[in-house]
Amino acid sequence: MIPLGKFLFGFSAAILLLMCVNDLRAQVAQNLTAEAHQLAALANQSRAQSGLPPVKWDSALAEAALKHTNRMVSEGGAIQHHYPGELELSERAGLAGAHFDLIEENIAVGPTPPEIHDAWMHSPGHRANMLNPQVTRIGIAVVAAHGVLYATEDFSRVVEALSSAQVEEHVAELIARSGVKIMPDHSLARAACTANSGLPRFTGVAEPSFVMRWQDSDLSRLPRNLTDQLATRQYRQAAVGSCQPNGDAGTFTAYRVAVLLY
Repeated sequence: MIPLGKFLFGFSAAILLLMCVNDLRAQVAQNLTAEAHQLAALANQSRAQSGLPPVKWDSALAEAALKHTNRMVSEGGAIQHHYPGELELSERAGLAGAHFDLIEENIAVGPTPPEIHDAWMHSPGHRANMLNPQVTRIGIAVVAAHGVLYATEDFSRVVEALSSAQVEEHVAELIARSGVKIMPDHSLARAACTANSGLPRFTGVAEPSFVMRWQDSDLSRLPRNLTDQLATRQYRQAAVGSCQPNGDAGTFTAYRVAVLLY
């Protein structure tokens, strides 16, 4: 049995379990997938006990977590969420293929998965991450090295990856519920989507009476300004266009849309 020392806490929910070990033998770093899934099961068990739904395993998050865990192992010192020259958490996850609009992370060094989980649950920051009702996905990496376990636990709120055509179709369905007819030509709305203001000039094309542009990761509802306009019942047709989000989104998943009302 390896005795545990005191806990040292870092910013953004980082934790280091200090261990008194008689013989700390160096060993080749080993990725432990079973232990990673054990931590995920423990997280969902704690969420269930708090009346929260389970989070689903996300392989992209796990890949990002593994890269950071290997970096912690290679540093060989105090664990951190970010090392010089390393990408930020959101960038690591986005590069691995995760789609999200919220992301958070727990890190630790400890003897076993249950003891790491227990330490996280007794740390307010870690506990808040694990029991966040908004997160829906989890990805964990556990690496054995230097006689201990290094762990990275990433949580996110997943955003469905949609093509521009799928975004347009989804928004059009929401607009059609108000009785407004959707125009088959997306060209003017798509061009308007790429602009920050005004409208591109299209010869022989009528100008809309109302233009709405927005960027969001949640497409389950229309913006309030747009629903207010639709509620007036003064419009008969709408054109919908989608384009690439602007640079403010960074690696977080978001969709940019323009709606023209006639």
